[in-house]
Amino acid sequence: MEENEFKENLEKIKIEARKNYIPILQDVSLEFIMMILSIKRPNKILELGTAVGYSAINFSKYLSGQNAKIKTIEIKEEMYNQAISNITLFGLEEKIEVIHADATEYLPTIDENIEKYDVIFIDAAKGQYPKFLDNALRLINKNGIIIADNVLFKGRVMSDYNEHRNRTAVNRLRNYISVILEDKRLDSRIFDIGDGIAVSVLREEA
Repeated sequence: MEENEFKENLEKIKIEARKNYIPILQDVSLEFIMMILSIKRPNKILELGTAVGYSAINFSKYLSGQNAKIKTIEIKEEMYNQAISNITLFGLEEKIEVIHADATEYLPTIDENIEKYDVIFIDAAKGQYPKFLDNALRLINKNGIIIADNVLFKGRVMSDYNEHRNRTAVNRLRNYISVILEDKRLDSRIFDIGDGIAVSVLREEA
């Protein structure tokens, strides 16, 4: 697919997703993450939360090396089917594998002796971020990067928010941030970009 056609089709996916209130990366967040990927040039990416495949398709441009691939996990059947359709449109079936599953159940089945990832992108159920992190630490390569979106959750995480609605998600995101900042294996930063992005690098000596 030509570059102009690639961009035009991505724009159509973005417009359609936003019209239907499907959560996809904000433009500023996508640009920031793609900057990281352009430097890292990962061979293997694991994504938690496919939605319609918008981010995975964007990320695929930065894959590098032999047998480079993205594995992305989506729990909702409708989103999974749409993602498959979009990825097929771009001819990326060999580069992007979509798994229809609950990530909290699927991740523990991945054997870290067989599968390791250079980048793990977390953008799924906010209340499950601590569980996702446990598995990400198991599956990330040394010097690999764990990126988590929406960690500030509309400003609630760093405020005194304690309302019943979203309380569990907010508290677990607070826990996620606390863990990554305190874990000596990780070099972590929180960026006030979009809805908040956490970037953690697994140190070489970890």
